[in-house]
Amino acid sequence: MPDNPNGNITLTISDTGVATISFYHPAQNSLPAALLDELTATINKAGADEKTRVIVLKSEGERTFCAGASFDELLQIKDKEAGTLFFSGFARVINACRKSPKIIIARVQGKAVGGGVGLAAAADYCLATEAASIKLSELAIGIGPFVISPAVMRKIGLPAFSQLTIRAIDFQTAHWAKEKGLYNEVYTNINDMDEALNTLSQKLASYHPEALTGLKQILWEGTESWDELLNERAAISGKLVLSEFTQQALQDFFKKNRT
Repeated sequence: MPDNPNGNITLTISDTGVATISFYHPAQNSLPAALLDELTATINKAGADEKTRVIVLKSEGERTFCAGASFDELLQIKDKEAGTLFFSGFARVINACRKSPKIIIARVQGKAVGGGVGLAAAADYCLATEAASIKLSELAIGIGPFVISPAVMRKIGLPAFSQLTIRAIDFQTAHWAKEKGLYNEVYTNINDMDEALNTLSQKLASYHPEALTGLKQILWEGTESWDELLNERAAISGKLVLSEFTQQALQDFFKKNRT
C-alpha cells in the first residue's frame, strides 16, 4: 500500500485494455478535494484512451473501500462558496463515471460510507466482499447525501434509499446492498472477488467496443440533467456544512476519535 499522507491516484492499462484506477488515502480512503479532482481527471483520461476497453475502479488496502468526504476539510470550510466547491468534487466524479464512454466496474473490498456509497453507485457494475457493508451517515452530522442521492436512488430505489438515509448510524450488510441492487455480486473474501473481477473484466474487454459504448449510453438514459442537478445539490450541502449543528458534530467526531 502507498505510504503517502496526501493520498494518491494511479492508472494502469493492461495489454488487453483493462484500465485500473486505484485511489488511496491513509484516512480510510477518504477523499479530500485534491483527490476528488485527480480522480475525475483520471476517469476522463482512461475513458478517452483508445486502448481502454473497460475501467475497473478500486481502492487500496483490505479494509475500507471509501470513507467518503474528508472531515478535516469539512471543518476548514468557512463560507458557502467553499462548501459548494468541495461538494462539487463528488458531483464531478459521479458525472465523469456517468459520461465515460467505457463500462466501469467497481471493486468494493470493504466498508463504504457516504461518498463511498456514491462511488459504488456511479459504477455500471459492482463486485463486493461480505465485508463491504454500507452506511449513509450524513444526516447524523447535520447534512444529507444530496449530491450522491441521484446515483444511489437510481440503483436501489426510493424505499431502500430512505432506509439507508434515515438509519444514518447503522451499517447495512453487503448482502442487503446486493438485494437492493447496489452490488451485483458478493463474495466471501477478496481473493474470490478478484478472481471473478479478472474474469469479468477480461471478458468485457474482448467484446465489441462500439457495443459496449452503446450499452453505456442505454444504462444512463434519462440522466442528461445531472451536470446541473448535482451542482445544485452541492450548493445545498455547502450551505448546511456551515451550520452550528454540523460544525459541533464534526468537532465531537474528532474528539471521540482522538480519545
